[in-house]
Amino acid sequence: MAMTMHCDIVSAEKEIYSGPVTMLIATGELGELGITPRHQQLLTRLKPGHIELKVQHKEMAEVFYVSGGFLEVQPHAVTVLADTVERGEDLDEEAARKALEEAERILKDQKEGKEVATAEAMLAQASAQLRIIDELRKKGLMK
Repeated sequence: MAMTMHCDIVSAEKEIYSGPVTMLIATGELGELGITPRHQQLLTRLKPGHIELKVQHKEMAEVFYVSGGFLEVQPHAVTVLADTVERGEDLDEEAARKALEEAERILKDQKEGKEVATAEAMLAQASAQLRIIDELRKKGLMK
């Protein structure tokens, strides 16, 4: 029997996952992280990207999108505190493409200021959502 750790994924609106996992993969501020039971304690920021959960007795991993947030790792528990979190299969490809186009338009027209920072964040989030959709489609988990 494989070792597990408890995982909670929550946002301001709701708890989206709570249960045992054998591994968590996330996009941290400095790159990809792979967390397994008894991992060294860690607290890091998350970039817009995916959270992948390997669950015992399930062939396919569960995939989530997070717009950013924090990852806290304890030896037997991991917590994701996300700004926004959605299950990968619930992502809206059309909305993500529109957000990407809008962000690119703003960045093309603006040279500085608050709008540029907002557009850069929108671009990162939309790009991350489209990458997740593409990965899920390649795995046959999305149409």
